[in-house]
Amino acid sequence: MRFVDREDAGRRLASLLLDYEREQPIVLALPRGGVPIGYEVARALRAPLDVWVVRKVGAPGHSELGLGAVAEGGIVYLNRELMEEVGATDEDIQELVREQAEEVSERVKRFRGTRTPPRLQGRTVILVDDGIATGGTIRAAIEALRQIGPRKIVIAVPVGASQSLEELQPLVEDVVWVHATPSLYAIGAWYEDFQQVPDAEVVRLLERARQRHDASETRPAMGEAPGEEQEVSISAGDALLGGTLGVPLAPRGLVLFAHGSGSSRFSPRNRHVAAILRRHGLATLLFDLLTSEEETIDEVTAELRFDIDLLARRLVQVTDWAASFPATRGLAIGYFGSSTGAAAALLAASERPMRVGAIVSRGGRPDLAWDRLEAVRAPTLFIVGGRDSSVIEFNRCASERMSAPRELQLIPGASHLFEEPGALDSVAELAGRWFIQHLSRATLEEEASPA
Repeated sequence: MRFVDREDAGRRLASLLLDYEREQPIVLALPRGGVPIGYEVARALRAPLDVWVVRKVGAPGHSELGLGAVAEGGIVYLNRELMEEVGATDEDIQELVREQAEEVSERVKRFRGTRTPPRLQGRTVILVDDGIATGGTIRAAIEALRQIGPRKIVIAVPVGASQSLEELQPLVEDVVWVHATPSLYAIGAWYEDFQQVPDAEVVRLLERARQRHDASETRPAMGEAPGEEQEVSISAGDALLGGTLGVPLAPRGLVLFAHGSGSSRFSPRNRHVAAILRRHGLATLLFDLLTSEEETIDEVTAELRFDIDLLARRLVQVTDWAASFPATRGLAIGYFGSSTGAAAALLAASERPMRVGAIVSRGGRPDLAWDRLEAVRAPTLFIVGGRDSSVIEFNRCASERMSAPRELQLIPGASHLFEEPGALDSVAELAGRWFIQHLSRATLEEEASPA
């Protein structure tokens, strides 16, 4: 699966690095192509972003053969063994080192301006680029970083040549990638859009990342901060439903979760997906479709969890509540439905075609909303485990019945509950990309429509 662009690649890479958030890392991106990747990683980890400017020192007459590197701060790394092998002396490369040092200095000034260099000593550093082919430049960057003394170096790239990734592993504490391939002829072949990143875009992303991180450092206490989860009470007709709302800084949309049979807003699977969606910049609302009294009845009869009309009506009521709640007012709305909750999401979307901009179904039962599928207008993504054969067929038939934009994605080796390692992360990444693509489009269309 190719990346749409560097932004898409950065988000998918970020989902594999979430465990590093607790280490309060700093993300360093190799300019220019690594900066859009690093921006998404830094945002997901709530980490500062900066550039790490390194210029390779090529062998005299063979510039592609790296004998070392010059890094910002005047750090020079030379591979003495390789120099001896090619017969190069210090005098031979002295002028090359000087030229690259001047270029490093100029780029640092261009990208960082008057800001001071980041403090790296004793910290976890995540070094990011848009891909690794031979690994020469990033190897030189590692050697230069080691001279500063970070606590840990993590290399993170969307795609890399398998052999190069393997060779880098002994040099750092961790190497993380989305795709590894034995034959990487061109990094750009893994991207649908691999246009050169302008210097101005590098500066813009660095400034935007700095502002976001500064804002997160000064945000208020738990329960008041835009990025923190808070409990809410939602009036839905005669019912009062409990909910958990999380709104990140500058949210790109709001995702309402409709959980499956016999579950609640405390579903660990949905909470895991919601956490990843928030790191993608999406607000999330997990709520109970049933009141506590109804849940008590349902535990005995198991009837209400299959009352799709009731569940859909509650979802519509919560959608209307979210559209007027101060923290979420004006946000494009999407639905994430699981099992019977997916049927409720489809039915509710048919009732609110102008308000619901996208739907994702995880292991859903769209067949339970069969009569309303043709009325759904929201782009819909059906995600099913590759081993969930009966549900695959339900989703395939539902997809064929719909006229709205839709896709069916199978997670290889996954069962109905996506309990296999990495399966739920794959669901969250697919969902995040779907919501960002279609909710952004819904927002633009709404802004463009006449008042």
